[in-house]
Amino acid sequence: MLYIHLIPNMPEENKRRKFIKNALLTVVGGTILGKSASVLASEEDEEKPNPILKVKPLGFQWDTQDPFLFCVHHEDAYPEGNAQLGPDKSLLSGRNMGNDFHMKDGFRMYHGETVPGFPGHPHRGFETVTVVRKGMVDHSDSMGASGRYGDGDVQWMTSGKGVQHAEMFPLIKQEEKNPMELFQIWLNLPKADKMVEPHFKMLWDEQIPKISHKDTNGNISKIEVIAGKLEDQNAPTPPPDSWAAKRINEVAIWNIHMDASAKYTLPKASPGVNRSIYFYSGDILKLNGNTLKHYHSANVLASEENTITAGTTPCKILVLQGKPIAEPVVQHGPFVMNTIEEIRETYTEFQRTRFGGWPWPTYDNVHDASKGRFAKHADGRLEDMG
Repeated sequence: MLYIHLIPNMPEENKRRKFIKNALLTVVGGTILGKSASVLASEEDEEKPNPILKVKPLGFQWDTQDPFLFCVHHEDAYPEGNAQLGPDKSLLSGRNMGNDFHMKDGFRMYHGETVPGFPGHPHRGFETVTVVRKGMVDHSDSMGASGRYGDGDVQWMTSGKGVQHAEMFPLIKQEEKNPMELFQIWLNLPKADKMVEPHFKMLWDEQIPKISHKDTNGNISKIEVIAGKLEDQNAPTPPPDSWAAKRINEVAIWNIHMDASAKYTLPKASPGVNRSIYFYSGDILKLNGNTLKHYHSANVLASEENTITAGTTPCKILVLQGKPIAEPVVQHGPFVMNTIEEIRETYTEFQRTRFGGWPWPTYDNVHDASKGRFAKHADGRLEDMG
């Protein structure tokens, strides 16, 4: 798989997504074998094959393996909200408003100027899977669809041939703080499906299977099965044109919360399937008898069992897995295609059509503070979760 990033003579990209510009500035020609001694200390027999392929420290944006493009981990300690569902204006001084990615007072505004988040911006050629652990996200898009979701909900959006959407983080609570934590995972689409109709599906927290596993010492691991199958639990069906919709592709997204000292073994997948383990909370994690430091990831052989053991504090792990698409990837800003010419065509089309325009009063549209969790789809179908 080849990633090509920089495209000459392209129009200036929308500043609301400028942070993505360096997302895939990487050429991937094969799996890099080995490990860093400062991060990973082997305690196993050296003659045994090591299923750990690569270890990396994590930052704001996480490297992923095909079929994924990348993952971003947002964690912000937002304060009490005001009447506009944003922070008090006194907390906005000294920020690079409109492009605020510097942590100040425990939070970032990102591209929002009144409400934090990401005002209307376009996508084409891939999917976003937004896993909200804490807080709320307000969705508005160019198809006229809208929603509010959070506190365990997941939105899975197929951008397909093109859509604009806004992802705002309303500070709904005015008498208490509004902590936010979410993962946004970019999942590629194969060439055959890059121009399908845009679509989004809600995976409400109540619909996501949860496994509670007790090890031999009585310690508990809880696993949310967001995509794929684990033990006897099947995740909700993804959007119909997703790479994950075909079970043969073995796409899995699992979020794991482990008690201190808990042990859990991830099952084998088929040879050739990619699997990455992201250790984002806790002190240390044992992975196949090796010590993985906090806020590091490991690419592992999915065709081998992967045993994870929490350290002296509870641990949290995100697992991404899938059969690679193995096609050329050309990414520029919010567009992911297979050739440079397709990227140029996408820019030209977006300038002409705006992917249907923007039917909302503002690009940073948020919903009334009194509204609960809901999704209103482009066809008028309403999901009201209260």
